Amino acid sequence: QVQLVESGGGLVQAGGSLRLSCAASGRIFSNYGMGWFRQAPGKEREFVAAINWSGGTTDYADSVKGRFTISRDNAKITVYLQMNSLKAEDTAVYYCAADRYPYRSRYEFYYWGQGTQVTVSS
Repeated sequence: QVQLVESGGGLVQAGGSLRLSCAASGRIFSNYGMGWFRQAPGKEREFVAAINWSGGTTDYADSVKGRFTISRDNAKITVYLQMNSLKAEDTAVYYCAADRYPYRSRYEFYYWGQGTQVTVSS
C-alpha cells in the first residue's frame, strides 16, 4: 500500500549535475528519516546519504561528501538528492528509502522505491 517513487535520473556527462526526487504515494513520510542508496552493476547496494525526521541532520558516504546534498522540502513530503561534480563511478541505480517509524534517532530503512538509473559518461 506504500510506494516510494524516485525520479530525475538520466544520462549526464562527468562533471555535470542531476537532482533526484523521492515522494510517496499512499502514506506520507513526513517526520520519517529518509535515505538514498545506490547499486552499480555487479555490486551490492550501498549507502549514499540520509536525512533525519526533522531535516536537521544529514549523513553522507565518504565517496559523495562535498558533492552530493540530501534535503527535504518544508512540508517534508519530498526528499531530494542534489548530485554535483558527477563521476563515472557514480553510475548506478539510485533508490530512495524511508525509515520504519517516525521520530527515530537511528535509521532502520524499511520502505523502498523502485530505483532510478543514473548514468555518468566520462
